[in-house]
Amino acid sequence: MVRNTDYNLSLQRIYFLDEVHRSYNPKGSFLANLRESDPNSIKIGLTGTPLLGNDFNSRLLFGDYIHKYYYNRSIADGYTLRLIREEIETTYKLTLAKTLEDIEILKGNANKQDVFADHRFVEPMLDYIVMDLEKSRMTFNDATIGAMVVCDSSKQAKEMFNIFQQKYATGREIRLEPPLPTAAEPQMSYVDRKKQEGKVNSAVLILYDVDTKSEREDYVDAFKAGKIDILFVFNMLLTGFDARRLKKLYIGRVIKAHNLLQALTRVNRTYHKFRYGYVVDFADIRSEFDKTNKAYFDELQSELGDEMQHYSDLFLTPEEIEAQIKEIKEALFHFDTKNAEAFSQQITQIKDRKQMLEITRALNNAKSLYNLIRYSGNYDLLDKLDFRKLTILSREAENHLKLINTKEALENHLDTTNLLNLALEDVVFAFTKVGEEEMILADQLKTVLQKTREALAGNMDQKDPIFVTLKEELERLFKKKKLSEVSKEDMEKNIEELNSIHARARELERKNALLRAKYENDAKYARIHKRLMEKGDLTDSESQLFEALSGLKEAADNQILQNARILENESFVDKMMARLVIDQFKKKHQIPLNADSSKFINSLVVKEYINEFYGRTA
Repeated sequence: MVRNTDYNLSLQRIYFLDEVHRSYNPKGSFLANLRESDPNSIKIGLTGTPLLGNDFNSRLLFGDYIHKYYYNRSIADGYTLRLIREEIETTYKLTLAKTLEDIEILKGNANKQDVFADHRFVEPMLDYIVMDLEKSRMTFNDATIGAMVVCDSSKQAKEMFNIFQQKYATGREIRLEPPLPTAAEPQMSYVDRKKQEGKVNSAVLILYDVDTKSEREDYVDAFKAGKIDILFVFNMLLTGFDARRLKKLYIGRVIKAHNLLQALTRVNRTYHKFRYGYVVDFADIRSEFDKTNKAYFDELQSELGDEMQHYSDLFLTPEEIEAQIKEIKEALFHFDTKNAEAFSQQITQIKDRKQMLEITRALNNAKSLYNLIRYSGNYDLLDKLDFRKLTILSREAENHLKLINTKEALENHLDTTNLLNLALEDVVFAFTKVGEEEMILADQLKTVLQKTREALAGNMDQKDPIFVTLKEELERLFKKKKLSEVSKEDMEKNIEELNSIHARARELERKNALLRAKYENDAKYARIHKRLMEKGDLTDSESQLFEALSGLKEAADNQILQNARILENESFVDKMMARLVIDQFKKKHQIPLNADSSKFINSLVVKEYINEFYGRTA
């Protein structure tokens, strides 16, 4: 595309963008290129987990929701399963505890990663996984279920796969075709056969730098077909991967934000008679899950309206762009940014990692600004910097920064490795199951809240003391702000309280419906009946009260049917009803009246008819 005029501008283009939680952000080139192809196009984003953060927000990028389909609705419709989280405790015996304490080997992230990739840690973890998967196959009487292990690092994934191949694999090569039957197989018992069928003996490693893309695709297809027991992964297959037989997900690291929900839902597909997908948690993802779940809960709770005012939070103003351009120029002032070769020679002299990091950040920021300017359409700002040249320079800067990082790693790696090996010499790791719990997704609470609100809102008698009590209980939940807390315990308590309110509201409406039916479904007289029974000084007999009110209803309705406009004159209606009340209650049904009780009944009846005439809420 060279110019917008290359296109037929009479066309209305509509772009459907799938999986918009992955890579569509205003600082990337994709959206900028898409906008330039047709600024007037309609862009519709599809996603299972919209981004809710401040940096990238799917709703702010693509506008309001056209349609939402929540997780609980998917469960109710039979498309997905609930999730069970199994908590795992890692214990270890330290003979050289003093050594570990001295070198503080377990305190830094880099050292922890090395520990978690060490064979002394990996092997018992792998043993637990294999044992657990085999046990699950026996428990659920289904030897076809498979597993995915999300490793702490690619290094750990490789080590785990290598140990698996040596310890559990029946052969070095994955058999993508079913084996040929042998001539004579030894007889075995039913139980032994079941155990044999459930054995875990095949696995593959799915990493971007291992095997070719075609080979990885073949392995994925083989897993879906049930020819492979376990997938060892690090970052791949955590989103978009769909295999119904995947029912056990072993989490070895904390996954952040929407990526966590994406990963968890790899095991939520319906399969055979399974009611749940199972997540085995080695990394204690509870707090991250609660935090992410709260973000989605807040999104579900929000009232969807015009969000255009928030676009300024996402897209920089021209003034802000100019300010950042000035910062970039200052950061690069001492370097020749017009000549790539000269620039490369200049930065080669830099040995300080911090200085090189600042230069690299400035150049990468220029790349982001270039795309933001194109997306916002403020093309005059492109003349402020030679963005294309800076993009080339950023590659040079990143290469030199990597060189500095590699050099530092090489200089420090030998000592760290030796210390690590010394510290781990007599460390014995063990993995034991602590417990299990159902993972609550926030929209379950929203559904209960919604039906509770609807049950209360649909009540015909909102002056009923029981109704008032239920409404106050619901308001107290909101005032305490308990509904926005989404830990498992809090959500279960909130759901229990809401269910109780909902059940009592439904029971109240059931009784109201019975009474309303007595009065030919006239809610006015059902409410009058309840107010008079609550007053308690007219009669103890509901049937006697019903007969009096039924007579009053018939007489009053006949009068109004003859001339509905009399309801426009409230004083006339008041006098008419006073006469009818005395006639029905005192004369025909022998219910004693005094001035106060007569006036009370009359005011109730008149108010109900007038409210109905003018369409007011009772």
